[in-house]
Amino acid sequence: MLQITDKSKCCGCNACVQRCPKQCIVMHEDEEGFLYPQVDVTLCIDCGLCEKVCPVLNQNQERKPLKVYAAINKDERIRMLSSSGGLFTVLAEQILKEGGVVFGARFNDDWEVVHDYTETLEGLAGFRGSKYVQSYVGNTFCLVEQFLKQKRKVLYSGTPCQVAGLRLFLHKEYENLLTVDIVCHGVPSPGIWRKYLKETCTKVNQSVKVINSLSFRDKCTGWKGYSFSISFLDGQKIVHHHDKELWMKGFLSDLYIRPSCYACPSKCLKSGSDITLGDYWGIQNVMPKVDDDKGVCCFLINTEKGKGIQDLIDFERIESQFADVVKGNPSMIHSVIISSKRIRFFRALKNKNVSQIISLYTKQSIILRLKIFIYNLLKRNCKL
Repeated sequence: MLQITDKSKCCGCNACVQRCPKQCIVMHEDEEGFLYPQVDVTLCIDCGLCEKVCPVLNQNQERKPLKVYAAINKDERIRMLSSSGGLFTVLAEQILKEGGVVFGARFNDDWEVVHDYTETLEGLAGFRGSKYVQSYVGNTFCLVEQFLKQKRKVLYSGTPCQVAGLRLFLHKEYENLLTVDIVCHGVPSPGIWRKYLKETCTKVNQSVKVINSLSFRDKCTGWKGYSFSISFLDGQKIVHHHDKELWMKGFLSDLYIRPSCYACPSKCLKSGSDITLGDYWGIQNVMPKVDDDKGVCCFLINTEKGKGIQDLIDFERIESQFADVVKGNPSMIHSVIISSKRIRFFRALKNKNVSQIISLYTKQSIILRLKIFIYNLLKRNCKL
C-alpha cells in the first residue's frame, strides 16, 4: 500500500491513482497547494500496483543523449509564439499528420495548468509556451493507453517525472508512442498560483474569468530578457520583465517548488524519454551567429525512436555537445537546492497577501545589492 510519509518521495505524477484497480486512491491538496495521493484502506486489496508505477520508487539509470542539436522552427510565427525555438510544434505536427494524438499542458478556463490532448493543429496552440506551475495530469495516462491500443500514434509531452510515471504506468514499450520531456527547473505550487493570479487581477480591477491570454515567457522584450504578461478581454494588459515579476522571482528563488523537486528522481535523462527539449541558454557563447534573441531549442535525441522521427521533420539544426547544453541548463542533471526561506515563506502565507510575502522573501539584502552594484561598476570600468 502506498503511504506518503515523506513528501519529497512523491512527485505528483498521478500514475498510482490511474493504475489502482479498485480506484481507492484520490489526490488531495495539502497546505502548500500540492496534490498527494491518499488511499482508502477499506477498499485497498494490497495488489502493490501503485508502488510499481511510482517513478520515485522505480528509478531508471542515468543516460547520455545519442545526438544533441541547437534547433529552430523554420516558421517564424510559431517560433515567436513558443518559449524557445518552437520544436515541440514541429514534432507534434508530424504526429498529427500521421493521424495521431498529441498530449501536453495547457491552461483551463480558470488559468490552472492541466494535461490534455488534441487531434487538431489548432489545438496545439494551447500547449505552446512554458507554464511555471505543476500541471494536473488527471486521467491522461489512461487515455494514452487507450489510443495506443487502438494503434494510433501518440506524442506525450511533460516534465521528466511525468514521462517516467507514464512509462511505468504502461508497463511495456509501444512502438507508436513518442515521449518528449522538458528541461525542468522544478514545479511551483498550483495552490499558490491560484492565489497569486487572483491578487494580480484584483490589483487592476479585473477578474481571472476575463483573462484573454497569459504568458510566462512573452518575447515582446526578447527571448533572453522575456516578460510575464496577461491580456484581458477589454484590451488591458500587464507586462512585467521577468526579473521584476514577483511570481518569476519566487519561482527562480525556489520558494514554492514541490518538495520532490529538491531530490528529483528523473534527472540525467532518467525519465526514459525519446526526446528532451529546452531552451539553449548560453547559445550566445557557444554559437553566437545562431543567437538572434528570438529563441533557440536544445534538442536532445535519447533513443533510436527519437532518431527516427528526426528524419521525418523539417527544422534548422546545428549539431552541438551535451556539455555545452548542461552549462546553460544545470537543472538537467542537478536538483534545485532547497531555499533556507521556504519554511518561513509558507508559515507567513497563512491568511496573508501572497504577493507581499513573495516580495518580502525575494528581497535582496542591502549587502548583496551593494556587492552587485560594485561588481557592475568594476565591470563597466574594465570595459572603459
